[in-house]
Amino acid sequence: MSAAALKPALEAGARELGLSLSDARVDQLLAYQDLIARWNKVYNLTAVRDPQEMLTHHLLDSLAAIPPLLRQTGGQPIQLLDVGSGGGLPGVVIAITCPQIQVHCVDTVLKKATFIQQVAASLKLPNLRGIHARVESLTAGPEGQGGGGYDVVCSRAFASLADFTAWSRAALRPGAVWMAMKGKHPAEELSALPADVSVFHVEQLTVPGLDAERCIVWLRPAVS
Repeated sequence: MSAAALKPALEAGARELGLSLSDARVDQLLAYQDLIARWNKVYNLTAVRDPQEMLTHHLLDSLAAIPPLLRQTGGQPIQLLDVGSGGGLPGVVIAITCPQIQVHCVDTVLKKATFIQQVAASLKLPNLRGIHARVESLTAGPEGQGGGGYDVVCSRAFASLADFTAWSRAALRPGAVWMAMKGKHPAEELSALPADVSVFHVEQLTVPGLDAERCIVWLRPAVS
C-alpha cells in the first residue's frame, strides 16, 4: 500500500487525536514508515509488516502520546530520551511532530541506533539523534553523550516500570519525569515500584483504529 493511499487514514487519525499536522509533517511520518519497511527487509526492526497495521500500531499509537506530552511539558523546548527505542517509536514520531523537542533515541543494538541516525539524515530532522549505548551509561552530569540530562525519559513496551526507572534514573535532570507507554493498566508493575519512585498520573489513551488498551504511566523520583 502506497504512502498516498495511507495519507487520508493518518490525517483522520491525527484529527481524532486533536493534532493539527501540516502536510509536510504527515509526509515525513509516512516517509518514516517507508524507511522502517525498507530497513525491515534487512534488519528486524519490527514484527509488524502490513502497512495499514504499521500505521495504527506504530504511527497512530505513538501519536496518541503527543497531546499528553505537550500538556505535561507546556509545549516548551525540552530534551527527551527515548529508552530502548528500537526503530524509533515513539522517539522519531515525537521528533517529527514536535520540532521544539530535542529527541535522543538510545538502544543497545547498533543497527537500531544507526537506523535512527539514517532517519534523522533522510528526513532532515536536526532535533533527532540515535545513540548506541546502555541507558545506564547516560547521566545528567556534564554535557556529553547523555546531553547533560533529560527533562522527559520515555519508553514504549520496553521493560517493567521498576527496571525502566532504575536503569534510566541517572539520565534525569532535576524536576524531570518518566513517561512509560503501556498496554493495559500495569497494576502489578505499579505495586512493584520502589518507594523512591512516585506515580503521579496514569492516563488512558485511545488510539484511532486500534482495538486495544493503551495508557501512559507518569512517574517522578519521590521527594525524600
